[in-house]
Amino acid sequence: MIRRIALALPALALTLSAGAQAATFMDAEWAAAACKAWNNAPELTTGLAGKAWAENNGGRGYKVIQLYRTKCGEGTKVELQISDKGGKAECTYGGAVKTAELKPDIDYLMNATDEDWACMGEGKFGCGAMGAMMTGKLKFKGPKGEAMGVMGPFDTFLQLTGKVPGDKSACP
Repeated sequence: MIRRIALALPALALTLSAGAQAATFMDAEWAAAACKAWNNAPELTTGLAGKAWAENNGGRGYKVIQLYRTKCGEGTKVELQISDKGGKAECTYGGAVKTAELKPDIDYLMNATDEDWACMGEGKFGCGAMGAMMTGKLKFKGPKGEAMGVMGPFDTFLQLTGKVPGDKSACP
């Protein structure tokens, strides 16, 4: 009996490991992982803190970033909420969309093809924040002037989309 359990444990571990990594790219589970990754990226938490970016929240206490994959459609958006907390721009929520109406002078809506998300996620030449916006690889709605003022952290954010694993074989 103990021998059978010992033999079954590695298979169980592989199954659980595969399930833990099975988030679909840009689904609610992926967004929750992206939120955690945001909070572990000093370029984002300090680079976007305060007046640089996070304080522009319209008095509601957070900014919204909604993302989706072009082929999957706008109905598959996910949401990150970023709050200015203790001098840091912290992701306080990542998951399904909670904000029905975005404020165009505060919030962001972004989409791209899977190929362009991959390019931006890898930080390839021409796929950084400026290049992606200028070439149309990244479709973008929101305060563009504000985004232009924080290009370094914006690059880090786009690369985050390549650091958080997600399966692109199906839509959320």
